[in-house]
Amino acid sequence: MIIRIVLVATATAVAIGATAVAAQGDVIAERQALMKRSGEQGRIGTQMVRGEAPYDQAKADAVLANFADKAAKLPTLFPEDSRTGATRALPGIWDKAVEFNAAIAKFAADVKAAQGATKDLESFKAAYTAVNRDCGTCHETFRRPQQR
Repeated sequence: MIIRIVLVATATAVAIGATAVAAQGDVIAERQALMKRSGEQGRIGTQMVRGEAPYDQAKADAVLANFADKAAKLPTLFPEDSRTGATRALPGIWDKAVEFNAAIAKFAADVKAAQGATKDLESFKAAYTAVNRDCGTCHETFRRPQQR
């Protein structure tokens, strides 16, 4: 009977540990997918701003909608148990949580303002520049450089 209890307890502990690792991997994968989509949309915005692609209001709206979705999801994608693993997130995200959350809030506010102000290429350039600056500032502070 004792051996059976030990086996059940061990199996339960292993299952809980595996679930925690899987959950951590899921949130890391989710935020990486979110960042990838954001990067794809950001390239579209940058191309329009630089004149490398024609300005398209629908595309500008889609870029900003993607950023708004990102801003809404970011606060939930950095739980304490996702510090390690296949991630470029720096410890400052957790160690300086107030600063990190303030950066997300600024990004969200700038995206909302951009959504309300974008009517043509010139207004998109101005709004997109501010939003893009938010991304760069956060990446410089809270993201590990990519290994080459």
